[in-house]
Amino acid sequence: QVQLVESGGGLVQAGDSLRLSCTASGPTFSTFSSYTMGWFRQAPGKAREFVAATIQTPVATYYATYYADSVKGRFTISRDNVKKTVFMRMNSLKPEDTGVYYCAAALGRVTTACGLETSYDYWGQGTQVTVST
Repeated sequence: QVQLVESGGGLVQAGDSLRLSCTASGPTFSTFSSYTMGWFRQAPGKAREFVAATIQTPVATYYATYYADSVKGRFTISRDNVKKTVFMRMNSLKPEDTGVYYCAAALGRVTTACGLETSYDYWGQGTQVTVST
């Protein structure tokens, strides 16, 4: 069983930055390193949407990253496999970035489907991000 716990959300003003963290418990750090890790968000009254993912490539020490168009250039996903933690640095935040941010783990390498919720096996409880004008 894998448990994911997010942290780092909060209330900020437009233009500010935040860093979200998601720490996994259950897998060894070696197993965690093979997981595809993603961030999704859900704004009030809207469906949950893909934000970013980090995926191990066939060159095991290299990880590819993918982003939703709406956050490219502003958000950066990264991971520390030893700490079993994935991060998302969010810069130049906008009011439309407001929502609950969820961390998700897929037990393996997910490539073209990394933006689909159904590709992921485990989810965190979410952390609220509110960006005011």
